[in-house]
Amino acid sequence: EVDLVARVRERRAETLADYGEAIALIVATEMAQLELLHEFFGIEYRSAPVALGYSLGEVAALVASGVYSIDAVLTPLLALSDDMVSQANDVRMGIVFSRGPEMEFSAVERLCLEITNQGHGTIAISSYLSPNTVLVLGQRGTLDELKAAVKGRFAKGTNVKEDNHRWPPIHTHITRQKHIPDRAAVMMERMPGGFVAPQPNILSCVTGSMGYTDINSRDMLNRWVDEPQRLWDVVEQTIASGVELLIHVGPAPNIIPATMQRISQNVQQQLAAKTWAGLGKRAVSHMVRRPWLTKVMSSKTNLLRAPFIQEVILEDWLLAQMP
Repeated sequence: EVDLVARVRERRAETLADYGEAIALIVATEMAQLELLHEFFGIEYRSAPVALGYSLGEVAALVASGVYSIDAVLTPLLALSDDMVSQANDVRMGIVFSRGPEMEFSAVERLCLEITNQGHGTIAISSYLSPNTVLVLGQRGTLDELKAAVKGRFAKGTNVKEDNHRWPPIHTHITRQKHIPDRAAVMMERMPGGFVAPQPNILSCVTGSMGYTDINSRDMLNRWVDEPQRLWDVVEQTIASGVELLIHVGPAPNIIPATMQRISQNVQQQLAAKTWAGLGKRAVSHMVRRPWLTKVMSSKTNLLRAPFIQEVILEDWLLAQMP
């Protein structure tokens, strides 16, 4: 049993030991924000054309979309959280990024497999953040091996930046060492719910597409445990879908807002370029603001829509409405 209200009132600092409580708090906060939006402002989440969520955000989206109750979906997560925390003790996070051309993801995947194959620990991609950035999680000294190998095998401008915090190795094969995916799958067999399609449908970071049906949510959640997050595919499809308003739900959302901001800044810089190419891009940008042209544009061109998508941090917006 977790007393989330007391935790918030006391403003306790989050630590790795509180991972289970943090999971529950994040999902509960997201549900509370959506309930406030509906109760006081008459805005219904399920009237949205599409939903998406990074990592735990996708789990929360399944609750909000009516597939599972919050109690049902949190039960396996909380039951396995201690084992995920125990794995974090020797796991380090790195961000592999290129300042030049798009990164060849298969080359990074191969390098991770080769390092893992040496038997000193497992290292794997946990998230595809952008065409030139991936997030990796590695055990023991595998991140150092990756840093050394990147210098000799990748184009100049490819770097590995380490995050000094410790992270549970969610969305990687490291979770298999404690059989977490299999144990989660067995627990989810009897988890109540899961026999309706989400409304709205969910752009899944597991598949990078709109993949949920009325019967596959358990399988998708099982893959969520040990497969990398395909964030970039989801962001790209969101922009290409023609949405005009993106509402960020949850406590201090950062990954998706930061990604959208970075895309918008890059587009604005390109459009500001005083070249014939820049002028051409400005013309195309005005074109893709027209919905009838959206579907005939390539996904790369659709990124030019990013600066014109209005974004709202729901947490901040709700606080601003207080008398």
